Amino acid sequence: MGVRPDVTPDSPIEEQPAIGLIGMGAMGNLYARCFSEAGWKKIYICDLPTKYDALKDKYEGVPGIHVLKDGHLVSRVSDYIVYSVEAEYIDRVVAEYGPSTKVGAIVAGQTSVKAPEKAAFEKYLPADVHIVSCHSLHGPTVSTAGQPLVIIRHRATDDAVTLVEHILAPLRSRYVYLSYEDHDTVTANTQAVTHAAFLSMGTAWHCSLSYPWEHGLYVGGIETVKVNIMLRIYSNKWHVYAGLAILNPSARVQIDQFARSTTEIFKLMLASDATGLRTRIYDARAKVFGYASNGKDGGSGDQSPGSESSNGSGKPRAPILLSEDILDRFSLGKKPTENISPLSRQSTPPNSHLSLLAMVDCWARLGIKPFEHLDLAATPIFRMWIGVAEYLFRSEARLDSAIHAALYETSHRSDDLEFCVAARGWSQCISFGSFELYKQRFMHTAGFFESRFEEATKVGSAMIQALMDN
Repeated sequence: MGVRPDVTPDSPIEEQPAIGLIGMGAMGNLYARCFSEAGWKKIYICDLPTKYDALKDKYEGVPGIHVLKDGHLVSRVSDYIVYSVEAEYIDRVVAEYGPSTKVGAIVAGQTSVKAPEKAAFEKYLPADVHIVSCHSLHGPTVSTAGQPLVIIRHRATDDAVTLVEHILAPLRSRYVYLSYEDHDTVTANTQAVTHAAFLSMGTAWHCSLSYPWEHGLYVGGIETVKVNIMLRIYSNKWHVYAGLAILNPSARVQIDQFARSTTEIFKLMLASDATGLRTRIYDARAKVFGYASNGKDGGSGDQSPGSESSNGSGKPRAPILLSEDILDRFSLGKKPTENISPLSRQSTPPNSHLSLLAMVDCWARLGIKPFEHLDLAATPIFRMWIGVAEYLFRSEARLDSAIHAALYETSHRSDDLEFCVAARGWSQCISFGSFELYKQRFMHTAGFFESRFEEATKVGSAMIQALMDN
């Protein structure tokens, strides 16, 4: 490695590393722009050869960026190379371009699932190159500042790791150091089931042929989070979620359990088994959040968290979710003002929140401790989702209202049925391991909501930023 490890964008150009980006999708473009704006002056990028002319036009005049025709040319000149390609194709791309890697270079992958990436790097990269991989745990429309950025030291010297840290410093992200294996476990725990829940919501609402915020049942408070994050996921590229779900063995197990939890809870609802449902939900509440029940139906207000939701020092963790008044500002629909209900302060019957009951039950059944990953490597979407779950489960009054609605209210029953079917469908789709089937299922629902994506992206980004600033 011929580059000083403590180099910065202010260093003379002859001392700066040549940075290579193979694959210019959303994250590749994000990295390229960030490196350029920071002052790195030798950034070499490429995409598919058929995209060369369009990519050259796009980056004409952008400081520091040089567009090359293919990954061979990028690999030959670059001191640090990032493969920003879909996990489905990582083996094929590294097989083609890996052997051209410059002697002593550092190679990374930006894939969301690391098992295929690790196998490809070990199989095709020359033995005289370093492997220090990475993964920004957020989408391309979220500010990189303060977000977790996983760094994986697999085969590298101390100087190589230090150089990577300096190259990535302009992202202003928070470094999290994991192994390949730990990365896949953490991302499965924080992302896989979370995505499955929102994918199922979208499919259920699509099958009901309704925009959920327009008929008054899903407006305000935590409903705002459900709707905005669902739309945010479906407005992204399908492959961002497909690879993580299909190629990560841990993810498949968790998504299957989520579908099973959804089905079993829905059966308790249909049977009006109040004792069985309440016992199951409160058992999950204790395991995941550490809350002790006071044993009274109707419960009390918010409770202080137990050990699972403490901040590690024994002190109670502050609630994650913003207040309902703040969340209401990001609603895509308007809340009715009459006959306010105690659960969500809107003039609609209480919601069973089947998706949240099933999520917490799934965590409990698998022994997942979501708060352990919250500070380590939580994505903005996971932080919002666990915040919504905590908000519902923190208060016995809110939770008992949801359980009562699950057993005796019928206003949401048809949507709950569609959600149950959708969760099962997504689990089966992922178990088949077919990217094409996943794409078709995703795009079918995405097309239904497409007209609202622009609005939802702006509102959702503002909501996430408000949470980060809180």
